[in-house]
Amino acid sequence: MSKLRQFPSRSALRVARMRPVDVLVLFGIVAVFYLVVRVGATADQPFDAGKPPVVSTDPGDLPYYAARSLLRMFAGLVPAVLFTFVFGTWAARSRRAAKVIVPAIDILQSVPVLTFLSITVTGFIALFPHSTLGLEFASIFAVFTALVWNMAMAFYQSLTTQSKELDEAARLMRLTRWQRFWKVDVPSGMIAQVWNGMISFGAAWFALSASETISVNGNDNALPGVGSYVTQALGNGEGWRVALAIVVMITMVVSVNFFFWRPVTAWAERFRTEDCEIAEQPRSWFLELLRRSTVPTRLGSVLRPAGERLDRAMRVLGTSPGHLRHDPVRRKRADLVFTVLYAVAVVAIVAKACSYVLDNVPVGEVGEAAWLALITYGRVIVLVVFSTVVWVPVGVWIGMNPKVNRIAQPIVQVLASFPSNFLFPLAVIVLGASGISLNWGSIALMALGAQWYVLFNVIAGASAIPGDLREAAADLGVRGLLRWKTLIIPAILPSYTTGALTASGGAWNASIPGELVTYGTTTLTAVGIGAYITQATDANDFARNFLGAVLMSVYVVIINRLFWRRLYRFAQRRCAL
Repeated sequence: MSKLRQFPSRSALRVARMRPVDVLVLFGIVAVFYLVVRVGATADQPFDAGKPPVVSTDPGDLPYYAARSLLRMFAGLVPAVLFTFVFGTWAARSRRAAKVIVPAIDILQSVPVLTFLSITVTGFIALFPHSTLGLEFASIFAVFTALVWNMAMAFYQSLTTQSKELDEAARLMRLTRWQRFWKVDVPSGMIAQVWNGMISFGAAWFALSASETISVNGNDNALPGVGSYVTQALGNGEGWRVALAIVVMITMVVSVNFFFWRPVTAWAERFRTEDCEIAEQPRSWFLELLRRSTVPTRLGSVLRPAGERLDRAMRVLGTSPGHLRHDPVRRKRADLVFTVLYAVAVVAIVAKACSYVLDNVPVGEVGEAAWLALITYGRVIVLVVFSTVVWVPVGVWIGMNPKVNRIAQPIVQVLASFPSNFLFPLAVIVLGASGISLNWGSIALMALGAQWYVLFNVIAGASAIPGDLREAAADLGVRGLLRWKTLIIPAILPSYTTGALTASGGAWNASIPGELVTYGTTTLTAVGIGAYITQATDANDFARNFLGAVLMSVYVVIINRLFWRRLYRFAQRRCAL
């Protein structure tokens, strides 16, 4: 009897056939890969520190400059994510590591990027003395530092506040450390990580635009990018070309939000573990297009064997730790040794820093610089109070109205992502025409980039209020001030605290270009530590630059410890829904 021939079913043929949407997705992947390779190949160019580079202000070069800037942003995002996963997990799983990592992150995120940008540029130029790769790595490092601290702290906090049910499940199933990380830790912190990554990405645009043009050792260094284009156009007094660059920048920010952050935000909702769904699920047309395509599934099946081999290789790390019994005496001795070594290291670093500053800066000038930092801090306080009074009610209104939220949230993302220093020339013209001193006008310049973080976080907190709580408040007739006191403020306080803390940090960063502004032949200067640092950087005075950064960090760390951290713990303990 002859064997019957087997034919594939119609469903099998239907899966194997390429669809039009698959062709479109494949074309997009190939196009992005080609652009990355083509643009990245131009990063390695001959470099001579004695010859200042020339940045063209031809509008035809703007698309290429925008592509170079965008590539640097994502080149900084990748190591930031890796750093977040490694050190965030290490700090959450090791009590001793947390004593070092968490304070270090707290201090480093308080130091404005611009204060040590000249130092990193000098170091990377020394590594690549005859290539522009040194400038490229310095710019990417600036983006990395603007991204990583907030992301790492957010991931650490998501792990330390992980539910006991997930922790017990991981221990009972005897998951390996790698399986615990990849299947429990990362998914449980995904939503917070995506939102904080989006906020940090917006702040990194400012660092990128500043890092593309900087003066070191009396030499002007520049990279092809939107930031250097704007700087050159400002120096030439070409206002219309600055306006054109602003349009390109807005287009680039909107495109990144549409093709990257919006799909990632909508995709991250699959990891939400709350009992009540949010009233309005984030939606993304681009994500729906990818879901209709079979290309992601095919790529997943191709990469699955590599993932399984990686999972087997990571078993050497051991299983997820259980409730182990430790010798209390031995543990106390180890803690004592660690504390002593840690204290000695901190004292040695502080003593070395103080010795360096006092050897190069007069003692009287140190006190004067401290007074300048206090003046700048007064501007930061005014900005945070203004942002709270104005944007908290607006953010609650947007967050609690799904239809308004769908329209307003992308606009807020663009405002938070836009480099505020691009608008400084317009501010110079307005301040010069109105006769307002930059001592007051610098508050408005600082607010251009910092105030949006309060609004953004309040929107996120208000939109996450469960629908059943809103309905219960309405049914009980809770309105007006009582509704704010019993429902809205407890719900948004953790998000507001994060936004206000981020806004204050952004204001410190913005004080450096905001207290000394130049447009053409006009230069306006305000009294403050930001102008002090800018003048020290232009004069290649590392000691005074370092002094300004240290004083700024001291003020930020003190107020964070005395006020913001306590408010954040209170919000988590008493006001989280």
